[in-house]
Amino acid sequence: MSVQNPTTGTTDDHVVDVPVLTSELKIMVAVQQKLSAPAVVRTAQLMSHAGEHAAVWIVGGAVGALVDRPRRREWIEATAAVVAAHGSSVVLKRFTRRRRPNHPDVLVHAGTPSKLSLPSSHATSTTAAVVAFGRLVGRGKLAPLVPAMALSRIVVGVHYPTDVLAGSVLGATVAGVAPRVLRRSGR
Repeated sequence: MSVQNPTTGTTDDHVVDVPVLTSELKIMVAVQQKLSAPAVVRTAQLMSHAGEHAAVWIVGGAVGALVDRPRRREWIEATAAVVAAHGSSVVLKRFTRRRRPNHPDVLVHAGTPSKLSLPSSHATSTTAAVVAFGRLVGRGKLAPLVPAMALSRIVVGVHYPTDVLAGSVLGATVAGVAPRVLRRSGR
């Protein structure tokens, strides 16, 4: 890209556009700098893999349904809520079309299935699992997983803070509404 120097009137072909460091990107950079220990990054990467397509939550729900026979139906319904929340986040990404963070100061430590970021599907499915499975095992036991997953998405550099916030709100909403929808449908 050529840029004309307003003082000299000459063109400088060596000027490079640097993306603006917005407040959200500044938060990401600060989080990444604070949590840059290799063990933290590896843990965030592991959480990224486990949470992909809500896999860890779907498996967890299936195990719950197999092990807790008296509440099998509740486990299946809770797992359906997680799947519905995850699916909702994937659909919503197609509407928001927000691109993932892309700035030289943000380090990306994980691959993603798409270039879209809003909402975070990992935060959505994790929050939905905490709400839905929390009814069965105790919400307090699972609650720390929500901020851990949300923070992990920033540590690996693939989501803005508002992406994970929106994902958590969506996950809580879908998992909160799911039992009423299932009751009305006669299940």
